[in-house]
Amino acid sequence: MVMKHLNFRMAAFAACLVALVWGFRAMIFSHAPGAFSAPEEDMSFAWFVPLFSLYVVWTERRKIASSAGSPSWSGFFACLPFLFVGLLGTRGIQLRFEQIAFSGLLVALPWAFYGRRTAAAVLFPAAFLLFCVPLSTFLDVFTVNLRLFATSSAYGILKGIGAQVVRQGTIIMSGDGGFSVDVAQPCSGLRSIFALMALTAGYAYFTQRKWSSRAVLFSLSIPLAVLGNIARLVSICVVGMYASRDFATGFYHDYSGYVVFAVAILAMVAAGEVVSRLFHDGVAPGEEAGTKANEPTPPMPCRGARLVPTLTLCLVVAVMVFQSATPEPGYCEMRKVEFPEVEGLQAVDVPSDEVERGGLPADTTVKKKAYMAGERVCFTVTAVTNGRSKRSIHRPELCLPAQGFIMRRPRDVVAGGRRWRVLDLQAAKGGAMRFAYTFRNQDGFSTSSHAMRILRDTWDRTFHNRIDRWTMITVYAPMSGDDESFRRILETMDMRK
Repeated sequence: MVMKHLNFRMAAFAACLVALVWGFRAMIFSHAPGAFSAPEEDMSFAWFVPLFSLYVVWTERRKIASSAGSPSWSGFFACLPFLFVGLLGTRGIQLRFEQIAFSGLLVALPWAFYGRRTAAAVLFPAAFLLFCVPLSTFLDVFTVNLRLFATSSAYGILKGIGAQVVRQGTIIMSGDGGFSVDVAQPCSGLRSIFALMALTAGYAYFTQRKWSSRAVLFSLSIPLAVLGNIARLVSICVVGMYASRDFATGFYHDYSGYVVFAVAILAMVAAGEVVSRLFHDGVAPGEEAGTKANEPTPPMPCRGARLVPTLTLCLVVAVMVFQSATPEPGYCEMRKVEFPEVEGLQAVDVPSDEVERGGLPADTTVKKKAYMAGERVCFTVTAVTNGRSKRSIHRPELCLPAQGFIMRRPRDVVAGGRRWRVLDLQAAKGGAMRFAYTFRNQDGFSTSSHAMRILRDTWDRTFHNRIDRWTMITVYAPMSGDDESFRRILETMDMRK
């Protein structure tokens, strides 16, 4: 009886894994590889993350097998939120939701079929997959701060060693103006942080004996990566000022990252040795304090033991079939954009330039008007309406730094019956200006929150089977007058036709 039950559980668990791969096939073979290759995410290291997770499972296969116990209702209920998040991610084409759900199910399913100890045994390789989640565009505000921190730190070091340098924003230049380097978004160090965090997590798991020491070593990966990036920036400036400018900004710039990363790895190994000495407690490798490596498996009840695996299998297969077999969402009609008339000002059509269109999909609609008093531009309004692709509209905070703006004083303002996100911008070459944006869809739903827009869009794609047509309205105005005068400008932007 026990053998038959084990064979049934093994077959049902294997069927669940097959259904999981089939249901998330778009994420595995399309969405995730696309993010890994996207230049704005810069996640070339992520290709190795699933391979390392499989390696951990293979090396610890005996430990995982010996941990098998009774099916667990707790594991069954733990599957529910991850299945729901996975449904939102797959139907709403939200990669981060898909990845979180997939990693969570890789823990919850073993928990449901084999109990808590098996879930604990596979927790690390499943959680390690979260390093595949693209966060560079999501954490763009940290990117800006990292750029500024790296620039100011490198500038301080260079001044300390006697170099004649000048700093302007994220640019460091020699005193005579013969050499300059701009810490652009790819050089912020965020990619190095994620890559070193993943490397340190794997290194700590196999070299540290307790979870506390693993956590300490893992936390050190962030300052190590930041220091490595600062050292790289200092070395580029030194080479550029005292050797060859072209060599520094060319060959050396492209390959210096490998040298600095190697130094960071050596520092990681040294830090690991220190942490091992500080947290050494005599626990044998492969064991945790307070446990035994060969702890016997709890007895498995036979009566009703098939109920949890059966229900789990039925639930997983049903959700995977639904999220995969549901027809593609329909395409909502675009709501007509009409620019308002403003008393005393003339509205003039302005063609969108190559920078504004950039890599926007072909079915994206861009309309732009400048409101002028004579020859003077009072403010400029742009309306971008998305097509079928989700890449048509994104957070303005993501592209503004790439256009050379420094963002200050982010705040929300209610004007004209809708909420606007307002920023003060300072151009690297030019004056200051105020900038505001808001989103609205074809139903008239309006929000200034990019996260709220994403959630609403995901919900409509998932449960209403439709692709919303969103319009992002942006307003640029010179930094003249106070917030109240800018609010009056926003109140005139009633484009709800």
